[in-house]
Amino acid sequence: MSTLCNFSTAYCVAICAFLIPANLSATFWTLWLVGHNRPQQQIQQAITLAFLFATAMSLHVFSWIMIGVVMAPTYILFGLAGTCLSLNFWAFCHPSSLRTRILAITSKATKILQHRALSAIHPQEML
Repeated sequence: MSTLCNFSTAYCVAICAFLIPANLSATFWTLWLVGHNRPQQQIQQAITLAFLFATAMSLHVFSWIMIGVVMAPTYILFGLAGTCLSLNFWAFCHPSSLRTRILAITSKATKILQHRALSAIHPQEML
């Protein structure tokens, strides 16, 4: 265990430089697959990959907590890993409700962006 902690502390920047985008990308990929109603096998593969990255991030953060280094990045990275794990767990347990939520959010965001685009083109008509 101390070897892993030593590795984690020695290569923290490199580990985070890989795991942060990997977590975000894998979780986004899971959400995209669920939102586009892709086959369950594809979703499961994306979830597995995202779980691996989020678990690795959690272990990395725990290694810092074990040696007593608790700073803002510790909480931020732990929050990122927890958020990614939660979203992927939701995709695993109940993809239909996640898909409904994704579609509702994207629909609302599209309406907001369309309204802003129209108000930029015709500012006087929007008053």
